[in-house]
Amino acid sequence: MVSRLRPKREPLPDHSSLTRIRERYGLRTFRRFFERIVELCVEAGLVWGKELYFDATKVEANASLDSMRSRSLMEHGLEEHLADIFPEEDQLVEESANARQITAVGPAGQEVGQALAEANAKRHRWIEEAGRQQREVVRWGYRRLADLRTSATDPDATPMQRKKKKGASRLGYLTHYVVDGGKARVILDVLVTPAEVTENLPMLELLFRSRFRWRLRPRSVTGDAAYGTVENVAAVEKAGIRAYMALPKHDERGPLFGKSEFVYDAEKDLYICPQGETLRRQGCDYKERSIRYAARPSVCSPCPLKARCTKGTEKGRWLRRSFEEEYLERVRDYQDTEPYRKALRKRGVWVEPLFGEAKDWHGARRFRLRRLEKVNTEALLIGAGQNIKRLLTYGHRGPDQPEQVFALRRPAPDLYESRSVRKHRKRYPGRSARVFQHPVSFSAAGE
Repeated sequence: MVSRLRPKREPLPDHSSLTRIRERYGLRTFRRFFERIVELCVEAGLVWGKELYFDATKVEANASLDSMRSRSLMEHGLEEHLADIFPEEDQLVEESANARQITAVGPAGQEVGQALAEANAKRHRWIEEAGRQQREVVRWGYRRLADLRTSATDPDATPMQRKKKKGASRLGYLTHYVVDGGKARVILDVLVTPAEVTENLPMLELLFRSRFRWRLRPRSVTGDAAYGTVENVAAVEKAGIRAYMALPKHDERGPLFGKSEFVYDAEKDLYICPQGETLRRQGCDYKERSIRYAARPSVCSPCPLKARCTKGTEKGRWLRRSFEEEYLERVRDYQDTEPYRKALRKRGVWVEPLFGEAKDWHGARRFRLRRLEKVNTEALLIGAGQNIKRLLTYGHRGPDQPEQVFALRRPAPDLYESRSVRKHRKRYPGRSARVFQHPVSFSAAGE
């Protein structure tokens, strides 16, 4: 009976075995492993949950710019070639795609439930899609370079500019971190996206997923100006969380008066220019979710400040006011408070060192693997390793809670391994016994 329960000795896995493990388990299993480590940190009391910090860093891809080719030729030409070789599989893919239908949520016949189901179906899920870009969506009226060209080596990697070397670009990715504001600096979530995906796009999904997954009630969310978009600020403030983000000032970069130079009168719903003239409401732009205010051309033409206010000769000065301007004004009021300034100072020493640690000690300057699923797996393992180090930091001074005792317990002795070592020593008495020594295990509480 004992011989049946004795574990079998297996050789150490080689590189090909590790590769097959990644392919067999998939990204979902590695994300569950990362979340299990975070769950241990939560149970050990290392997650504060009152402050959340967001940031992203550039990581080079395992591909060269010389591998860039036309995306249309790479994708459509390859699809046609495979369809000619495997016509049966192509037919199965079409049938499965046609079988997918949008299912309404809620009782049948309710238009609200159907509208909600359609809105959720159209929403891009960054984590579920492994950070993949929305090619069908064109933002801000221009086409991305990655929409036209792609790498034959790593099709998911996109060009990125490097600040230190002006004009130099590399193929790479963006690694996004959500870091808790507690002293342990636990990484709550990790996501890798192509370098073309701006930091603000996956922020809301990362925020609310971390909030509900770990049952957190954050008081503030901190990020730089890249996260301070109207959509992000409004969603965070509507959730009852303070958005400590630097708002971009696009209209103040030129020589003309910015929007901050105009005073808004909420009672009369109009703007007053620096010269004292009024800009009245002209209409709404529901696509841009903004209200347009403009002054009469007859008022702007003889104005002595026209050269500093508008370049138009036939039209007067006009402004846009967002539908969510109330939340933007609230965030602007935060900028004069000490908690806001403290949060920005803390962010500089809270997230950036984690990126430096990952790049210097865990090889995160350049991904070894290719494609989004694999680089996300690599980033999740690096983030899990960083969290494990913070969990084990409490080992030398003794854990404070029973969950830490469970996480830092001494592993059970392997009797079969000790027996095999004794047999080996009897067979080869001349070899040194130091080969069979193992590193010292972490001690449990009270040792």
